[in-house]
Amino acid sequence: MDDIDRFLKEDLGSKGDITSDSLFTNEIVKAKIIAKEECILAGIEEIIKLFEKLKIKTNFFSKDGDLVKKNDVIVELDGKVKSILKGERLALNIIGRMSGIATETKKLVDKVKKINPKATVAATRKTTPGFRKYEKKAVIIGGGEPHRMGLYDAVMIKDNHIKSVGSVEEAIKRVKQKIHDKTIEVEVENEEDAIITAKMNVDVIMLDNFNPEKARVVAEKIKKINKNILIEISGGVNPDNIADYAPFADRISLGYITHSIKAKDFSLEII
Repeated sequence: MDDIDRFLKEDLGSKGDITSDSLFTNEIVKAKIIAKEECILAGIEEIIKLFEKLKIKTNFFSKDGDLVKKNDVIVELDGKVKSILKGERLALNIIGRMSGIATETKKLVDKVKKINPKATVAATRKTTPGFRKYEKKAVIIGGGEPHRMGLYDAVMIKDNHIKSVGSVEEAIKRVKQKIHDKTIEVEVENEEDAIITAKMNVDVIMLDNFNPEKARVVAEKIKKINKNILIEISGGVNPDNIADYAPFADRISLGYITHSIKAKDFSLEII
């Protein structure tokens, strides 16, 4: 059972679509999915798989990453009305959520790149449980970076790690004794820890909840110690202030682009 099967199971349970099953037998209809607002499309690959599972014929007019306008037809559908209605809400939920993320990411990426072409915009782990890989994929479609996918693919020493072992220096020492093949990133909340971390040759330093002026000063000091350390800005970043960090950041990460995005509006209409 893959993700699409699980998503369908959530809606259908063990009894299926009892409303449609009571109304229809094997009637064949045509339908279309329409964009109700302008956006960057994301989730098309996923709904292709969904319609294949439901044995619905499709004719797509757009693909992931395309800019669509209000009232654009995304896909035409041809199949059993019961099958189309089984997948209706799931299809709309997927492309609505993913397109919302891709669209907002693209806006932020464009804003940052205009100031600093080398800087990137990244997601965080503030995602919907069970839907993370799709939300991160939407970030990529919007031109952003997924960052780490979980706790397993990169080291991230955070405030509670540091508090639990006593100091940022001790935390880095312990990690370096055991981890030799992963990126090591350290989240710091003050200049003192940033300088200590820079001297210990980590890969990434995240300046957490620094205002733009202070972040710029600390970033410059880190680069003087080790120019190869990547400077990440996070915490308190939003669409209104992201441009203030862009000139000196290598990467800007925002939980906002996955946890606070409004889904884009699409509708499925039987023709």
